[in-house]
Amino acid sequence: MDEGLRQLFHMLQAPVFLEAMRQKEVYFHLPMARTSTRLLRSFGKRVRQLRLERKHSLQSLADLAGISRRFLVEIEAGRANPSLEKLALLAQALQLPLGQLCDLQVKSIPSDRIALLGIRGAGKSTLGPLLAGKLGVQFQELDHIVESSAGMPTREIFETEGREGFLRREAVALEAWLLEHKHGVLALPGSIVSHTDAYARLLATCTTIWLHADSLTHWDRVTKQDGVHPPEGQQQAISNMEQLLATRRNAYERAEFTLDTTDLTPGDAVARVLRFVDEIREK
Repeated sequence: MDEGLRQLFHMLQAPVFLEAMRQKEVYFHLPMARTSTRLLRSFGKRVRQLRLERKHSLQSLADLAGISRRFLVEIEAGRANPSLEKLALLAQALQLPLGQLCDLQVKSIPSDRIALLGIRGAGKSTLGPLLAGKLGVQFQELDHIVESSAGMPTREIFETEGREGFLRREAVALEAWLLEHKHGVLALPGSIVSHTDAYARLLATCTTIWLHADSLTHWDRVTKQDGVHPPEGQQQAISNMEQLLATRRNAYERAEFTLDTTDLTPGDAVARVLRFVDEIREK
């Protein structure tokens, strides 16, 4: 017997496979078109976001939908392609019309028009130029674009025009960058996820990547950037950083790709991003 057929034969007899058959949750991880892979990832993130908004655990939502927890994990990870029947069960469990559950962005997004997200110290300014260099595109930071157009630093914009004035300038600068750059790498201020319209625009037009690290690493990077190391305020500053990240986590998790940069060198981090970009690059 051919070795591939032998492995398939043994797999079909495995207890976990038989249990999946009993629950009608048989699925295979076959090679898919890259657009399909991207669509499944987007759908998985949407299911996770809706589940968290409704304060469901994986198990509670699985029970409501009549599917296994394992299958739900695979859906949220973008590794399973659920049937129409399973989609209808999920929609019912989430108390949504099926069409609303499946309302996904299907327009092709350039894999090399990349938006880097994260709070200070995540690695955006370090990885951005390296990534842009590897892709052969331009790197810019939205904060710098806003400051250049305003002719003043961010702090003064807030002082003279208030938060609303800054958000207006931020939205205009983002639209200008999108208009001028079909390809490129853009580092976003950490607060962009709180600017609902601008963040929605990013998600619809760019490959979004959330960079993050543990709190001590964030603190160490920020103090090196600022050139100060005030030990007396370290614990409070780290606590504030953790609270800020907690309030933004759900929004950041809407990004298409997430990368923990804590233990990665800049080169290793860029290599991982490039592997992801290659996965989603259109044929």
